[in-house]
Amino acid sequence: MRAMVLLSALVCLGALAVARAQQAGTVVEEASPMIPLSNCTLTGGCVPQAAAVTLDANWRWVHEKTGYDNCFTDGDWNPKFCPDGESCAATCAIEGVDGPGYQKVYGVRTIETGVELEFVAQSGNVGSRLYLTDGEDSYVMFRLKNREFSFEVDVSTLACGMNGALYFVEMDEQGGLGTGNNAAGAKYGTGYCDAQCPHDVKWQNGVANVDGQHGMCCFEMDIWEANRMATV
Repeated sequence: MRAMVLLSALVCLGALAVARAQQAGTVVEEASPMIPLSNCTLTGGCVPQAAAVTLDANWRWVHEKTGYDNCFTDGDWNPKFCPDGESCAATCAIEGVDGPGYQKVYGVRTIETGVELEFVAQSGNVGSRLYLTDGEDSYVMFRLKNREFSFEVDVSTLACGMNGALYFVEMDEQGGLGTGNNAAGAKYGTGYCDAQCPHDVKWQNGVANVDGQHGMCCFEMDIWEANRMATV
């Protein structure tokens, strides 16, 4: 299934969650897909703004930082590298995603008017969660008091029972980059949280969430959820 998303503002921005100990991988250079974003005023019209989308850290390859052995496979942490959260965070790295990786592994493809998301990618990966960045090392922060934003979504192939979503959440502008030993940050999609306090966020407050006992809670404002049959 595919949903084509044209963004003038994006999905999931933010995270109070400060991840302090993720390493940044060096095997694959990050190549976040660029998308169109404009800042418009009545007097000045619309001015293009640099923007890209980056993949959430939960979806990325996590491996031992000096080699290629997985730290996380099929829902489980490797006890060799991750006997506890702090050891895991010091030993393991979050890897970048290149252009072919975004398209073939995660089903995220750049098109002229935005990005197209496949629910099931060629690799078999299911779903994705993307954040809007400045194309470098920071998330885009939206300050919407007395302002508005618009976006377009083509849900013609998003079938009944599926869900596309666009929402805001609180996030540190740099995903915790430079806090403690965090050398990954927003460029690698770190720092997610939401109002449901998800317990599956891999990196939390400087350590790996090895036991899955800790949720990441923050304010959330849902903007849009829909498929081709219904919208809210």
